[in-house]
Amino acid sequence: MSPAETAATAPDARTERRAKRIAKNLTSFARQHGGSADAVVEYVGSVATRIVVVGADGAWGDQVAPSYAVGRRAAELAGLTLHDEFGGELGLKVKTGEYEWKRMAGIQI
Repeated sequence: MSPAETAATAPDARTERRAKRIAKNLTSFARQHGGSADAVVEYVGSVATRIVVVGADGAWGDQVAPSYAVGRRAAELAGLTLHDEFGGELGLKVKTGEYEWKRMAGIQI
């Protein structure tokens, strides 16, 4: 890879700093929930991205990042297994608790 190609694909310093801060949270989550985690980086809108994380034990959570580039880089730095979409295989890993079931029941029509 040429220096120009490396510069084009390397994250800028601001993206890297933001990603490192978020990666600390993601790494901590993975450590607390089985030592590893899967993630999906999704656009929330024009000013935010959501990183949905599923731990090895089935616990799940999310983290908001200011951009897709920051979110994806944070997940990479944290060593998470990245998925392109939140499909059935990843959904089957999620363990929902009483709190989630009450929340889901409360919004049904």
